[in-house]
Amino acid sequence: MVGHTKIIIRTVLYFFLIIFTASCALKQEKLSADTDNTEEANKRFAYGICIDSLAMTHHMIEKGDHLSSILTNMGFTGSDAEQITRTISPYYPPSKLQIGNRYAALTTRDSIAAIQYLVFERSRTDFAVVDLSGDTLRAYESSKPVTLQRRYCEGTITSSMWNAIIGSGAPPLLALKLSDLYAWQVDFFDIKQGDSFRLIYDEAWIDDTTYVEIASIEGAVFTHQERDYLAISFEQDTVREYFDEEGNSLRKAFLKAPLDFFRISSRFSNARFHPVLKRYRPHHGVDYAAPSGTPVKTVGDGVVIEKGYQRNGAGNFLKIKHNSSYTTTYMHLSRFAKGVKKGSSVKQGEVIAYVGSTGLSTGPHLDYRVHKNNQPVNPLKMEIPPSYPVKPELRDSFMVVRDNMLQQLDSLQQAWQPNVLTPDSLSQNVYTQSL
Repeated sequence: MVGHTKIIIRTVLYFFLIIFTASCALKQEKLSADTDNTEEANKRFAYGICIDSLAMTHHMIEKGDHLSSILTNMGFTGSDAEQITRTISPYYPPSKLQIGNRYAALTTRDSIAAIQYLVFERSRTDFAVVDLSGDTLRAYESSKPVTLQRRYCEGTITSSMWNAIIGSGAPPLLALKLSDLYAWQVDFFDIKQGDSFRLIYDEAWIDDTTYVEIASIEGAVFTHQERDYLAISFEQDTVREYFDEEGNSLRKAFLKAPLDFFRISSRFSNARFHPVLKRYRPHHGVDYAAPSGTPVKTVGDGVVIEKGYQRNGAGNFLKIKHNSSYTTTYMHLSRFAKGVKKGSSVKQGEVIAYVGSTGLSTGPHLDYRVHKNNQPVNPLKMEIPPSYPVKPELRDSFMVVRDNMLQQLDSLQQAWQPNVLTPDSLSQNVYTQSL
């Protein structure tokens, strides 16, 4: 009996020893892992590279700088510079270097100070890296981590939209984004004192310390002449659009071209050889070759703001204002459609004139031009997706998004107290999320 008891005691002690040993091993493993995590957390990184043992110097691309001269000034031989150029070109072609962009050299902290990495910033967020630390030269592209910070602002217009946005504490460029958003609903050259806005928008930040840009407007209410215009951001068919409270698109699409049958005879260019003047000059339009008398249609709803004749230029021409952002011009016309005059309202697809060869022209064609915010844009590269309403199968989802956004706008309006907030806190951060 006593012997049996001793056997039991030895067995228990044996298992206890095993458990104790395993527990100690686990604690040691956990301690080692915690130490590794602490060491990893304490490491310093820049451009995704650990720089604890490296020295980093920044430089600015100046006028006259080329990649070859930059590399030569850093001490690289001609063959090394050529190899680096060839390696980085797929990620950052030398022709794309821009004055004012930064680049950095990461070198060893010793008397040799050998360059281990070269970093060229393409923008405030994107950059290309040349890795010289290994046996094989390699390059890659990356970007700085960006987070979105959601903001709210509101204001009443007393002088201009620009001043009202600044007065709300928001970035001035928000005024341009807001005018683009409502371009088809509100003429921002005709806004009145007392018009107002409320909006929620996202700002992009690097490391929560460096402001990058306004990422998007998520929801807005613009009150113009006592009428509320709602804008809700919603995605369908992988395209993010803005819709009103009924799910109708805020944007109206342009026709792809102002003619039904045509051949493009000259494209948008900053230096086209003029067939009559025999010299190079900008051609900020598209020439559509077509027989004389071919009907010309307006690409969108609008108002005729100019109708005239230029003998040594556009010949018979029309200019149509579509909204506060876009105007289109139609030149070298043979004649105008009946009833079209300055101040006339026209509808998309309406015949406004006919192809001709008036003015400075060598043959019948239409010179078609588009301006956005008074700047010429290439009509063939305009990214204007079709303006469809919310699809029936997505309507319930849209209504949820709409109601949530309206609730947020209303609750933030009630909390808004611009008279007691400092200028730095006028934009109220609702939440921060990672991209």
